[in-house]
Formats: sequence, structure tokens, C-alpha cells
Amino acid sequence: MATVIDYEGLGTGRAAIKRAFDLVMSAIGLVLSGWLILLAWLAASFDTRSNGFFVQQRVGKDGRLFRVVKIKTMRPSRELNTTVTRSGDPRITPLGRFFRKAKIDELPQLWNVLRGDMSFVGPRPDVPGFADSLVGEERRLLSIRPGITGPATLKYRNEEELLAAAEDPEAYNRDVIWPDKVRINLEYIRDWSLTADLRYIWKTVVG
Repeated sequence: MATVIDYEGLGTGRAAIKRAFDLVMSAIGLVLSGWLILLAWLAASFDTRSNGFFVQQRVGKDGRLFRVVKIKTMRPSRELNTTVTRSGDPRITPLGRFFRKAKIDELPQLWNVLRGDMSFVGPRPDVPGFADSLVGEERRLLSIRPGITGPATLKYRNEEELLAAAEDPEAYNRDVIWPDKVRINLEYIRDWSLTADLRYIWKTVVG
């Protein structure tokens, strides 16, 4: 069931500009990187001995659920049953580690952007239990599409290392990292511009 949003997002004009950019660039991106996505899918299928695409339910705009698509980088583990991924996580394969470092695992999300599930820039789409539990002004995060990258993503590009160093990774993610991401993303919505989006994309690409 969709969440009712109490706060205005980008506004009609800015939202239209952002969506037009996403639509054109995701189509171009899929044409240019389709061969790489196919090769990565084949390699991940052999590496993980399963379908090389990782598909998971995430919370999107207005609280609607959608299925995000990525290249699979992990094998299942009986010992670990958490959505929090730490540096050195034994579930990540050597090839998967390379895909993560090179951001190749993110490429299939261009399809999510083309479909309108996601945007190039915005809050990262979370699993149910975080974004859909926002209250008050924080629910403004649900007024825009989640993104492949963004200011919070860039700040916490070493999130796995931070979680690995935490005594209780899930609590640290819930009580420290998540609230800070909410703050950063609220500022992003308030100050949105296409120029800023281009800057975040550039910083993501160049690392």
C-alpha cells in the first residue's frame, strides 16, 4: 500500500527536468553498456552458480515497492542472514568484489531508471523497514525516486568499512548512518539542481 506524502518534493517543473534527463541518459547508457551487462551477468552466473542478476524488493517513490536489478556479487551463507554488508563479508565472491569496486554491479539499474522506478541521483533505495517507516518531514524523501548515486552515497562510499569496524553493525547502521543519510538527502531535495546531479554523477564515475 502506497504511503501518503505530506511534503512537496521537487515541484512539477524541476521533477520534469530530472525525469527527462533520466529517461534520455538511461536509454543511451543501456545501448552503450548492454554488452558489458550481458558479459557481467554471464560471469556472475558462473561465479555464484545461480542467476547472475540480483533482484530484490526495495521502497521507491511514494512508498511504492519495486524490484531493483543488479549484478549478483554474493553467494548465500547459512551463517549470515542480514541485509547489512560489511567489508570482508565472506558472502562476497572475489569477482563480486571487483564488480563492486568498478561499479559494474550497478549497471542493470539503468533499466530501473528507464522504467521510472529510480533516478540517476537520489537517496539509495532501501529494503522495507527503513524508508517506509519514515515519519514527519523525513517522509519527504519518498517524494522523489531513489537514485543510483547521490550525496549520501558519496559520503558513505566506505560504508562497508565503517560497518566492519562497528561492534554492532546493524545498530550502527540504524542509529548513526541512516539518520545522517536522511539529513543529507533532505538537503539534496531542498537544494536540487541539474548541475548538482551532474556533479554527483561525475564524482561517482571518477571515484
